[in-house]
Amino acid sequence: MSTKASLHQLIDRFVDRSVLVVGDLTLDEFMSGLAERISREGPVLILRHERTRQVPGGAANAAFNLARLGAKVTVAGVVGSDSQADVLRDLLRAGGIDLSGLIVDLERPTVTKTRIAAHSRQSVTQQVVRIDRKSDQPLPPPLTQQLATAIARHAAYCDALVCSDYSEGVFGEETIAAALAHPCVVVDTHLWLERYRGATVFTPNIPEAETAVGYAIRDAASLERAGRDLLERTAARHILITRGEDGMSLFSAGEAVQHIPAFNRTQVFDVTGAGDTVVAAFTLALISGGSAYQAAILGNLAASIVVRRFGTDTTSPAELHAFLEDIEWLNES
Repeated sequence: MSTKASLHQLIDRFVDRSVLVVGDLTLDEFMSGLAERISREGPVLILRHERTRQVPGGAANAAFNLARLGAKVTVAGVVGSDSQADVLRDLLRAGGIDLSGLIVDLERPTVTKTRIAAHSRQSVTQQVVRIDRKSDQPLPPPLTQQLATAIARHAAYCDALVCSDYSEGVFGEETIAAALAHPCVVVDTHLWLERYRGATVFTPNIPEAETAVGYAIRDAASLERAGRDLLERTAARHILITRGEDGMSLFSAGEAVQHIPAFNRTQVFDVTGAGDTVVAAFTLALISGGSAYQAAILGNLAASIVVRRFGTDTTSPAELHAFLEDIEWLNES
């Protein structure tokens, strides 16, 4: 069977796989408008508002990506008691996601990231400012225990568990320990990879990998060294380093590194949330019987689709099937 044929079969097996997503749930808000003039009140643009789009972000985006790819998804995380939480709940419910693992913290806002973009009559839309609404306080101990209990309860019934850590205060020792009790844990964290020692897979990008190992990744030798160091430090089975326009590199314990080129270098419009898409497709491929290498290829493919569109977005099995046919590199590999 050809590589493409086996990948097509793998995509078809995504349906009804069950995944628990634990992490920092975010509402991503995208406002765009036409730049009309400079304000007389200060040196700032005046935009004529055209549209506002609200979508799941952070761990919520990872969950939404998984659901759009056919999985049965439950989320465990924290929201505030505010209108943003109401919007986020409605969005996740519309995606068929189980919200029974949500915890409400009355003292913190729902994490919201508002990106304001502008364009002129003869230019593309570009982001000009981002406004973040969040708390700097760690989760109180009673809520941490409540969340850890929810994680343990739902993890017993899922095929995989995804930790989506955006450093917004959800993950502490108790929540991490509850998550790592599952036999298949995929970790997407911006910092402190070693807190998740023993997880199955980590998916750092180049800056995150450099922070974790403490040195720059500048060439093939330093990339190889970093991948091996991360495997040792995290005791993971796999480290998938995402490298932007240079593709991805998969490091697996006891195996040679495998490099996957970027499948889309010319139609990149917005990379917001692409890492969540990688995690979703990779996780589903892995628990659907695929190898880590096949999972990395499909994660790469999924990301190459969503970066063609403005803002946080998702893809579907139908799109994966269609775009898979256009990957010439698979005909040569």
